[in-house]
Amino acid sequence: MIFNNVILRATDAKNIEEIKQLLAHQASVSMQETGCERFEVYQSEVENNLFFLIEQWATTEDLDAHRNTDNFINVYKAKVLPKVERQAHPSSRIS
Repeated sequence: MIFNNVILRATDAKNIEEIKQLLAHQASVSMQETGCERFEVYQSEVENNLFFLIEQWATTEDLDAHRNTDNFINVYKAKVLPKVERQAHPSSRIS
């Protein structure tokens, strides 16, 4: 099992609503992919320009395949990433 947690910070407040919609779409599409067991998007209530992606994948191969899908390339990489600062945190569950 692979856990991938991503922190995204919108670099311009005018893009927050668009980012929010694009991430909701990304989550919906990703949940249909093979091996995607969890894909949740959160927006901070303290800093509304901060988003968290909480992902769980069955295998590393499933996560790699996700990164090669049309939606990941044409929506996430093309439309979200230019508007955010990104920190990815592949994680191990400890409890």
